[in-house]
Amino acid sequence: MTGEVQLPAGFRLMSHGEVDSTSDQAKRLAEAGAAHGAVVWATSQRKGRGRRGNAWQSPPGNLYASLLLRPERTPAQALQLSFVTALALADAVAAMVPPRAVVTCKWPNDVFLNHRKLAGLLLESSTGESGALDWLVIGLGVNIVTAPGDLARPATSLHDEGCAGLTASYVLSAFCACFSARYDDWLARGFAPQREAWLRLTEGIDGPVTVNLEGETFGGRFVDIDGTGALIVETEDQGRRVVTSGEVFMS
Repeated sequence: MTGEVQLPAGFRLMSHGEVDSTSDQAKRLAEAGAAHGAVVWATSQRKGRGRRGNAWQSPPGNLYASLLLRPERTPAQALQLSFVTALALADAVAAMVPPRAVVTCKWPNDVFLNHRKLAGLLLESSTGESGALDWLVIGLGVNIVTAPGDLARPATSLHDEGCAGLTASYVLSAFCACFSARYDDWLARGFAPQREAWLRLTEGIDGPVTVNLEGETFGGRFVDIDGTGALIVETEDQGRRVVTSGEVFMS
């Protein structure tokens, strides 16, 4: 499946060969005043990154893209778009893979295929002097042709899972269509429906987790996410703990 990228109304494609990072490029556009809906796509990245500054391997053939958004929401509300984006990607992937394939989401920003990491997201934002959200950039990396072999948890690619005909342009088109629908629903109905949908697809619900925070590691059982998207972990000695950031490993 090849061809040009097809984007929904209101989205505009900016295609590149190699860049430092699609998110860095999108942030530069944001600071220069680019409008909501810019989609930066590159065939490879020299300095791709994931959460907490981790390097994101970026060989040609996989998907590297970033969306520039300017939602009229608070910075806290805008963080909910991590879940909205993961759901949109899960929607797109589920329509591409074999019927028995298992597509799940992992808190806070990964998409898994058959219990192996397929994609990761990175949200970065800026606020004005008043504290209002100025812009939000969502970076997206999807393993289409290859997957890294040196992660703490096994990764996979769409080609590894029997989808050899898929290309980055096709996956980006499908994702943007699904994202547009999810985003409009989030604007209209808020986070609650997205939260419920995410919980139905989440990886490791009701199972044991290990949470790595800065200066602390603890274990417990993943029981829920709250209305803001924070992870809720039931521990033996401290009851329920609310986790807003950190590394989470499903056992």
